[in-house]
Amino acid sequence: MAAKVEIYTWSTCPFCIRAKALLDKKGVEYTEYCLDGDEPGRREMAKRANGRRSVPQIFIDDQHVGGCDDLYALNARGGLDPLLAGS
Repeated sequence: MAAKVEIYTWSTCPFCIRAKALLDKKGVEYTEYCLDGDEPGRREMAKRANGRRSVPQIFIDDQHVGGCDDLYALNARGGLDPLLAGS
């Protein structure tokens, strides 16, 4: 079963666009929460992301992966595909 992927974004954020591009390239379906002007949504994201308020914040099966650079680093280490494969 494929992993549940969630990404919190801001519509014009270049890092969000880049993170989604990697997920799209891998054919991953994800739920996007666009936080443009949504302060309550941003607070909820920060709670889940250990206080991090920058976007994007990415979660795979409710595990906090981090932001765009974290996602690319995980991919470079070969750790992203096993997470995306789910259980």
